[in-house]
Amino acid sequence: MTTPNSSRDVILSDIARALAQPVSNSDAIAAEARALIGDPDAARPALLDKSCVESFMARVAGPKVGATIDRIGTIGDLPAAVARFLAGSGNGRLVAIQPTFMLTGLDWHGSGIGLTDTIDDCVVVGLATWGIAETGSLVFHSASDMPVLYNFLGAVHIVAVHAGGIVAHLEDYAVAARIAGDPAPRNVCLITGASGTTDIEGSLVKGAHGPRHLHVILIGEAAGR
Repeated sequence: MTTPNSSRDVILSDIARALAQPVSNSDAIAAEARALIGDPDAARPALLDKSCVESFMARVAGPKVGATIDRIGTIGDLPAAVARFLAGSGNGRLVAIQPTFMLTGLDWHGSGIGLTDTIDDCVVVGLATWGIAETGSLVFHSASDMPVLYNFLGAVHIVAVHAGGIVAHLEDYAVAARIAGDPAPRNVCLITGASGTTDIEGSLVKGAHGPRHLHVILIGEAAGR
């Protein structure tokens, strides 16, 4: 009496037939790879604007990211821009800043801002290395003067990024970083908007796993973008 094949037998039989097929040679595999990556723009989403910078700003302020954004001419204008944001948001005048000289060397007190070493549940000012227009994401490279906890422990995250560091897509950031000679960091943080979760009864809760508000300050103009 013949018994029907079990599901296990069917699966093993299918695997055996697949393994019996001839393996593609290296030239065929290379041709398939070239076909997949020959036209990456065909698989990449269009930006919201022809300009990377304008697309980045629109994405950051759009509903999917939900951050606020400001624009200044030079990094020297950053303390005044932070002071404007604080005055309009009711967060007081005390901030923690990433301990990089690009920020610590600025005149914060001249704009009426006090500095603190406390970052937990505070207003934190950071400096992103790159921005990605496609998603409105900010890229932070860890370093001795760029500790990653400054990106996650504050209640409000104010992030400055240079317009010249805005690229179109994620893979463009990787290429641009390589061209700029950036060494591979120990840690790369990609941040898109404030922390949020809908795990609790399907309701959006901000600040569950990090800052509850993100404010981006774009510095300068982007040449040739």
